[in-house]
Amino acid sequence: MAKSKLEYIWLDGYYPTQNMRSKTKVVEDFSGKVEDCPIWSFDGSSTKQAEGGSSDCLLKPVAIYPDPARENGFLVMTEVLNADGTPHPTNARAGIDDDDNDFWFGFEQEYFIMDTHTQLPLGFPIGGYPGPQGLYYCSVGGRNTHGRDFVEEHADLCIAAGLNFEGINQEVASGQWEFQLFAKGAKKAGDEIWVARYLLDRLTEKYGYYIEYHPKPVKGDWNGSGMHANFSNTLLRTCGSKETYEKVCEAFRPVAKEHIAVYGEFNDQRLTGLHETASINDFSYGVSDRGASIRIPIITVEKGWKGWLEDRRPASNADPYKVAGRIIETVKSADV
Repeated sequence: MAKSKLEYIWLDGYYPTQNMRSKTKVVEDFSGKVEDCPIWSFDGSSTKQAEGGSSDCLLKPVAIYPDPARENGFLVMTEVLNADGTPHPTNARAGIDDDDNDFWFGFEQEYFIMDTHTQLPLGFPIGGYPGPQGLYYCSVGGRNTHGRDFVEEHADLCIAAGLNFEGINQEVASGQWEFQLFAKGAKKAGDEIWVARYLLDRLTEKYGYYIEYHPKPVKGDWNGSGMHANFSNTLLRTCGSKETYEKVCEAFRPVAKEHIAVYGEFNDQRLTGLHETASINDFSYGVSDRGASIRIPIITVEKGWKGWLEDRRPASNADPYKVAGRIIETVKSADV
């Protein structure tokens, strides 16, 4: 009989920044369908999700992708459940109010590639700094471009896994890169970001790198890393009204702190009002304004106010499930 390797991936109980965990289940004659992945368990006392005296937590498969790096392998994204089958408190995915998949999300995941030997971003010399920002963004050539082989391999893995992977580019700082993913449905968008992060982190094991998701790993005059959230629903895609867009944006103003609370740890170090960010203490929006909290894309305006919005505040280490859930709650609260 044919055997398949199912890699169950879940988020642990560390707060406020959760980590990915995974383990392999080997099964026979697997169909490749998520509904045929059994519920599994793990030791929650080892992941800050249970006490030792009652340590079993459950893994509920919710999405599956072929694993391009393993023979007969699959990547299984899961939700963590309590032993009684209810969602665990660390399970933000279960609370997303988007059962009809009306919300579409495009996440722009920025990150730094770090050298395990120097503990520095690629391109940073020991005891010093590379040239200042300016020439790294979307650069080509060995002087300013660092890590391309690794990034290209990650892109190939994501595409082979069936993720809706939309692009890559080197970012403003040395050793900083970005990839983009899009999905119709908030839960699917979160699933795909987490699986893409899993493939990214696993690939570092081969290269002697690690990924730094901290939103400001290099202090000083260097850009931080975000996870910009582009979002729309039927209202935003079809309304054709500047007034409606402004009402939706204004709905974010009174709950700015609630958004920041789930937009990633250490985000105050990134949202300074400099380096293409708005201050964490302010809320603003504007057309084509990358220094605003929420950018209204020029394409949205040119299409007659039919399109999407970009929340530029989420940090690179934010949980896409929490980000999407909070955005959906706020958009649905808008008085339109």
